[in-house]
Amino acid sequence: MAENDHATEGLYERLPDDYRERLGRPGAYPFTRGVYPRMYLDRLWTMRQYAGFGSAEETNARFRYLLERGQTGLSVAFDLPTQLGLDPDHPLALGEVGRVGVSIATIDDMRRLFAGIPLDRVTTSMTINAPAMMLLALYLLVAEEQGVSWDRVGGTIQNDILKEYIARGTYIYPPQPSMRLVTDVFEFASREVPRWNTISISGYHIREAGSTAAQEIAFTLANGKAYVRAALERGLELDRFAPRLSFFFAAHNDVFEEAAKFRAARRLWARIMKEEFGARNPKSWMLRFHTQTGGSTLTAQQPLNNVVRVAYQALAAVLGGTQSLHTNAYDEALGLPTEESALLALRTQQILAYESGVTRAIDPAGGSFYLEYLTDRLEEEARRLIDQVEELGGSVRAVEAGFIQREIEESAWRYQSEIENEERIVVGLNRFTLEEEPPVPVMKIDPETDRRRAAEVRAFRERRDAAAVEQALEALERAARGQENLFPFVLEAFRRRATLGEVAGALRAVWGEYQPAG
Repeated sequence: MAENDHATEGLYERLPDDYRERLGRPGAYPFTRGVYPRMYLDRLWTMRQYAGFGSAEETNARFRYLLERGQTGLSVAFDLPTQLGLDPDHPLALGEVGRVGVSIATIDDMRRLFAGIPLDRVTTSMTINAPAMMLLALYLLVAEEQGVSWDRVGGTIQNDILKEYIARGTYIYPPQPSMRLVTDVFEFASREVPRWNTISISGYHIREAGSTAAQEIAFTLANGKAYVRAALERGLELDRFAPRLSFFFAAHNDVFEEAAKFRAARRLWARIMKEEFGARNPKSWMLRFHTQTGGSTLTAQQPLNNVVRVAYQALAAVLGGTQSLHTNAYDEALGLPTEESALLALRTQQILAYESGVTRAIDPAGGSFYLEYLTDRLEEEARRLIDQVEELGGSVRAVEAGFIQREIEESAWRYQSEIENEERIVVGLNRFTLEEEPPVPVMKIDPETDRRRAAEVRAFRERRDAAAVEQALEALERAARGQENLFPFVLEAFRRRATLGEVAGALRAVWGEYQPAG
């Protein structure tokens, strides 16, 4: 590997001066070629498979299964009631408990989710947004019970509420108080949980909603700017919170465009942080990101074809310099991954890492005329879109005006039209189809999950000091009407055994629920 390292550096030295200046060295501003000087020569990306379904016990078993087979980080999928701050016995939770992720409502649930998994030895990513503060608080309490101090806890909370209004829809509160929750997490974690990535600013869901690669870059970084501004307005120190910002992107099928997308995003963010915001710490300039292969690119028709799609998308992510990667299972267009398909998805990453040779050079595709042309083109397109968002007053105003949503909807319509008109070929869907396909095993969630989880949360409430819980929730409501950081109040409510729905409900009582215009 060292020989390859020297070989790539030798090629770099022979590039024209203007080319070298634009690209830079790996690990150096503007980070076009990667955020670390030796990239995967020193350390592979984290293999972080997204998992969660049914109960905490079932998901814990899947976590252990993947860790025993070489997964190097955890990623938690939560069900819709959890994402919306509802307990499993809420009427709106009926039929959704444990369906698209794990059901978590109490400290007991979080304890069972990580039973036997030392939280100082594994990093955990949690895909949760509107109640992100609440799930992080539960996680920290479990770490505390394990005897793990918070300064030894590492991981990421998605905590990206703006893209929920744009593309995903699992919001609870209006934008302004939601942004307060985001910055409260920034402030609290920067003091108490220094290894924690306090946000994963997500382009993934923007892309899955139908955006182009350039739009994914632009709207993600525009949201990033909005979070930075909100934190600065809160009085937080830029170079204290900015190094813990992280990002989350999709990887779709066009290998070279996707690899270029990651390079362009890294370069743009470095310039935004250094030149626009004046960050001085080089870690504040770095765009560190997790990648997930594209769920919307998977087909229910001939699902085994998805194995190939996922492998190429994973290659694009690695060529683009990702720090963390999830590879989708081939059956995800049909249902949640089976144990077998989840293992094959993990093996896809391991083959890429250990057999393909792509990790033997720091930036193996860097300097390709085609790749660098695409990088420049995407950066230019994304910059124009960011400027349009800025002209509207930034991401929050652009979301409220519907600009970002309309741009994505138009792109999604064009893409779908191309497929229907066979201007864009999807193998097995609009060409090379089969009249009959063999059945594929599909994972099914136990229909008794709703009833069982509702009974568990009711029993949890009966075993606690109801007056102490009520006092903690009242204190949280009072704090929500003021300006204090809400994280300590949320922690105290959970210490007294409040449920997720009760904590989220206390804030609903003060702020109400967001209702989109129209």
